[in-house]
Amino acid sequence: LAHQGTGSGSPCVSDSSAFTLSAAMLSSLRGAQRGGAGCKLWIRTFAPGKIVAPPMTYISGEEMSWYTMKIIQEAWVTPFIDTSKWEYFDLSCKSRDDTDDKVLHEAVASGARIGAIFKEPTITPSAEQVKQFGLKKPRGSPNGAMRRGWNGITISRDTIHIPGIKLGFDQPVFFERHAVGGEYGAGWKSVGKGRVLSTFFPDDIKEPPIIIDGRQVEDNESAVVVYDNPLDNVEDLAHIFFARCLEANIVPYVVTKKTVFKWQEGFWQKMKKVFDEHYKEKYLACGLLKKTGGDLQHLISDAATMQIIRWTGGGFGMACHNYDGDMLTDEVAQVHRSPGFITSNLIGKSADGSLIKEFEASHGTVADLWHAHLRGEDTSMNPLGMVVALLGAMEHAAMLNPANKADIFRWTGHCKEAMYTAFRTGKGTRDLSGPTGLTTEQFVEAVFEDLNKRMASGEMPVPYEVPAKEELAPSRKLRRGFEHVDEEGIKAFFEKYDTDANGAISFEEFVDMTLELGIAPMKKDPEAVKHHEARVASHASTEMPA
Repeated sequence: LAHQGTGSGSPCVSDSSAFTLSAAMLSSLRGAQRGGAGCKLWIRTFAPGKIVAPPMTYISGEEMSWYTMKIIQEAWVTPFIDTSKWEYFDLSCKSRDDTDDKVLHEAVASGARIGAIFKEPTITPSAEQVKQFGLKKPRGSPNGAMRRGWNGITISRDTIHIPGIKLGFDQPVFFERHAVGGEYGAGWKSVGKGRVLSTFFPDDIKEPPIIIDGRQVEDNESAVVVYDNPLDNVEDLAHIFFARCLEANIVPYVVTKKTVFKWQEGFWQKMKKVFDEHYKEKYLACGLLKKTGGDLQHLISDAATMQIIRWTGGGFGMACHNYDGDMLTDEVAQVHRSPGFITSNLIGKSADGSLIKEFEASHGTVADLWHAHLRGEDTSMNPLGMVVALLGAMEHAAMLNPANKADIFRWTGHCKEAMYTAFRTGKGTRDLSGPTGLTTEQFVEAVFEDLNKRMASGEMPVPYEVPAKEELAPSRKLRRGFEHVDEEGIKAFFEKYDTDANGAISFEEFVDMTLELGIAPMKKDPEAVKHHEARVASHASTEMPA
C-alpha cells in the first residue's frame, strides 16, 4: 500500500493504491502473527508522515474475529499509524499451549505497565477442542488472570449506536458489572450426607474465629459452594459509574437482590454513600432524578429484568454484582439486536491510582463464519464491536501519553465516521444490509476508501447528525438465527390478540396483550417501584429456604 504525506503533514494513501486482498498478503498476515513460539511480537512500521501511536498492549485472539482484525489492521491502521510502540501478544490456544501460558502472564504484565489494552475474542477450549487442536492440556479463560493482574474494578458494557440506524435502544444504555467476586470465583465440592461448617479465621491470630454458617446436608448428593463478594473497590466502581452516567446525561440505577440475599446490602450502601456525597447535587442540577423521586433508585434484579425490556428509549445505566451484570447485559444485547452492538471494557487500577482500561468486543470468535471462510465461502463479518474497542483503546492510550493525542483522535474519529457511513449508505455487512450487503473483505475495502479520503482532507472529523425522520430500522429477518423462527407460530400468536380478526392490533388489544405477557410499561414512580419490588421480593422469598 503506497502512501504519501499531505501538505499539512498529515498522512494519506494515494488514490492509485487501491486496497486488494491477495492470497500472498493473507499468508503473510497469518505468518506474522502466528509464526513462532515466542510470546511477544513487535511489529515495527516506521514510515515518514505516519501518526506515531503511543504504547498499547494488543492481544490477538482466534478464528474469524482474528482474521477480520488482521485485514482491518492492514487496510485501516497500517497506512496511517506507526504502531511500533504497540506490544503484541498471541493468545491463541496453540500459543498458550506452546508457551505453557507464559504468553498470558507476559500480556497481563504488559497491560499493567502500559495501562491501555485492546483484546480480540479468544477461545477457552472445551475438552473436545483440546483434542481437536492437539493441546497438551486445557487452559482456563484468560479473563480471571487479567482481572487479578489489573486489579479489576468493573466491566463496563454499553450499547453501540450508529447514527441514522435504529438498532434497539434509542439512547445509550450503560452497565457496570462488578469485576470481582461472586460465583465465578467459587470453590465447591460434591458431597453426601453430613455437616458443613464455614469458618472465618482473621489474619490477626488474637481474634477469635467466626462461624459463617453451619448446616446439615441431608441429600445423598449435594454441591456445597463457597464464594465471597469483595467490597473494597465498590467505591471506585461507584465513581466510575456515576461519572460516566452524568457525562452521558443518563439516569443511574443500582441493581441487587438485597431484599432476599441480605449479604448484598453492603454493595448498595457503598454505592449510595458515594452518590450522596459526590454526585447527588450534580444529578439534581441536571434534572436527571425527576422520575426517580429526586434520589438514587434501587432496583431488585427481578424488576431490572423487566425494565430492560420496557425502557427501549434507553437513557439509563445500571450497576450491579458480577453475576447479575453478566446475565442482564446479555438481555440488553438481545434488545439491542446482538452482542456485536455492545462494548465490554474492563477497568482496573494501577498501584499509582491511574486507571487500567482493557477494551474488547462483547461477542466471541464467530466460529461458524470462520469455518465457512476456511471452506472458501464468502462471509460477511460485522467488525463494529471490535473496531469500537480498538478505537477506545487507542484513545485511552493517547490520554495516558498525549504527545500525538490530537492526531490519534482525528484518525479514530474519521475511522468511526467512515464505518458508520458505510452502514448508512448500504455498504454494510449483511446482518444490517441484507443479502445485498458486502462480504467481510468488501466491507473492509469500502471503509478504507472513505477513510483514505477523509484523512487526505486534513480536516477534523464531524459527527453525523441524523435529519428528522431519517432513522432506518433494519428488518428483523436479517438477524442471525431468524431461519429457526416459526413464522406460522408468530402468525397464530398475532391472531390470538387480534380479537376482531381485522389484521391489526388495536390499542385496547395491545394493552390486553402487554398485561397478559407481564410487559406493560410501569410509571417511574418511586412508590410504585417500591411496591413492585416488595411484591417481587415477597414472591421470591416464598421460593427461598428459611
